[in-house]
Amino acid sequence: MAKATSIMPMLSVNDFAKSMRFYRDRLGGVQNYQFPPEGEPEFVVLGFGTGEIGFGLVNEAPMHGQAQRPARGHRIELCIYVDNVDTAMAELEQDGAPVLASPKDQPWGERVAFVGDPDGNIVMLVTPTS
Repeated sequence: MAKATSIMPMLSVNDFAKSMRFYRDRLGGVQNYQFPPEGEPEFVVLGFGTGEIGFGLVNEAPMHGQAQRPARGHRIELCIYVDNVDTAMAELEQDGAPVLASPKDQPWGERVAFVGDPDGNIVMLVTPTS
């Protein structure tokens, strides 16, 4: 059996500028890769600690041949650990991100909030409380 050596979720985005403001500028992602290397990107990888997320621009001819839009239903939920859930949520809300659930302490020792990203993906923001 072949065994996976790593995993990287990839999101299809309509607007790189909005997505980079959300994930890079507000949530602290570090750009590790861009294609093409110069000019407007079609694909970007952002690092978050030891994890990475790829962002690909929605296009009319994806390599897999399946339509990228319209996507329906609850496609993916990202969990991102941040230094301060309340600060991150306030900044994202100020940018117009939809608040799905305000920050709340959970009995398992984390403060959790939910926000929508620019493409409608659900993002769970988490800060340990203990």
